[in-house]
Amino acid sequence: MNWDQVKGTWTEMKGKAQQQWGDLTDDELDRVEGNRTELVGLLQQKYGKSKEVAEREVDAWMANQ
Repeated sequence: MNWDQVKGTWTEMKGKAQQQWGDLTDDELDRVEGNRTELVGLLQQKYGKSKEVAEREVDAWMANQ
């Protein structure tokens, strides 16, 4: 699955994202709208992760979808 597909199915995917990162709220995930960069930034902000760590987590999560 690529990010264009994620954007098209974000309603389904945001539930899976919330399972992965339980501190993310529905409103925060609604704002992401399937945008990888936005999701990485949100993880950095919410969890205090570096950009590199957040990117690796998002990429690993996507690989499992």
